[in-house]
Amino acid sequence: MAEQPVEDRAVPVRVPPVLPEWVFDFSPPRPRVVVKRDLLPAVCLLGALAAFALPLGWVWSRIAPGQNKVVQDADQLIAVGGESYHRLDALMVFVLMGLGAGLLTGIAVWLFRERRGPVIMIAAVLGSALAAYLGQKTGLGLAGDHYAVTGQLNIGDTVMTAPVLETWWGVVAWPLATALSYGCLAAWNGMDDLGRRLG
Repeated sequence: MAEQPVEDRAVPVRVPPVLPEWVFDFSPPRPRVVVKRDLLPAVCLLGALAAFALPLGWVWSRIAPGQNKVVQDADQLIAVGGESYHRLDALMVFVLMGLGAGLLTGIAVWLFRERRGPVIMIAAVLGSALAAYLGQKTGLGLAGDHYAVTGQLNIGDTVMTAPVLETWWGVVAWPLATALSYGCLAAWNGMDDLGRRLG
């Protein structure tokens, strides 16, 4: 008995079940990323965050430790003992302030429920980076004015010099903490639209 060719074999077709009209479909449409509507608030947020550079720099210039140095020949300053370790202390103070500011920034931006999404998150991270950069520049300038040496210096005199930030790695702390805190809140939320309620 000869077998039927492959073309003649009946292939069962599975038809998806058709729901009656009175059955309601509970699957809501997937929300899309809103870009145009969030651009202006994102630019405003970036500028507002940059304004926080001044208080950050002022506080850092007041609490960061200076260095005691001894005047040598030709007005050369030599650090006293372990005072050179204060260079790391000043950087760590700036990093810790940046981490705290970033944590607060991420939480505060998350509370803008009607604007939640990637556009606002990117604006918050860029604004935090700009604020950290301006805060470092402002802090160094204010610290130089605060620890300005007046009068004539003689050999052997001990003077307190301003704290320094010799690396730019401290600028990373604020935007990194902002991104982490906002991202953790978005992951914890678990909703497709992040709970945003704007029509």
